[in-house]
Amino acid sequence: MILRIQWGQNWLNTVLCNNRYMYFFTERYDRALVFARRRHQKQLRKGTGIPYFAHLMATSSLVLEAGGNEDQAIAGLLHDALEDSDVTAVTYDELVTEFGPTVANIVRDCSDSEEADKPPWRERKEAYLAALAHHSPDSVLVSNADKLHNARSILSDYYRHGEELWSRFNQDGDPLWYYRSLADKYSELGSPLADELGRVVAELEELVQANTPTD
Repeated sequence: MILRIQWGQNWLNTVLCNNRYMYFFTERYDRALVFARRRHQKQLRKGTGIPYFAHLMATSSLVLEAGGNEDQAIAGLLHDALEDSDVTAVTYDELVTEFGPTVANIVRDCSDSEEADKPPWRERKEAYLAALAHHSPDSVLVSNADKLHNARSILSDYYRHGEELWSRFNQDGDPLWYYRSLADKYSELGSPLADELGRVVAELEELVQANTPTD
């Protein structure tokens, strides 16, 4: 049985499932899809021909699969809007106006820098890791979903390209250290996606170790 019920100024589509009414989405999610597509329409994933928008949809999907709500799923679509939009600069205040403070705060928490001139890679990543302990469970879930999809993509591409893969990344960076540190931190914080990220990182570490020359 599908019902439409009013929630504030929005209508929710609901379905009776196991004697519980489960909502799908309001029009806010539709608007977020369009907003994210337009703000990232010219971007590709690093070293690929894959539209960056695919990563945003995947992040939102992982949030929902982990039991996330609409605000968290919208933040999954918009999690890079403050730092990586390619069309026009997106501001925190704009996100508050368009999608509300909960979404805007999650997106801000998922951004490692809103500055045009970003600090050095290691400094940014260490700050991001340190800040996770002070973020809400909402933000931790979306952050973990983002990093899980990134890690899955890195693992898949490592199988295809081997060590050449690392040329896509900041040459001052250490992606393996970063993703291992993230997996450990999410585990400490009890994120529902922490274990899966840990497994992906462990597999990647094993592959890299197997390809590392021994003296």
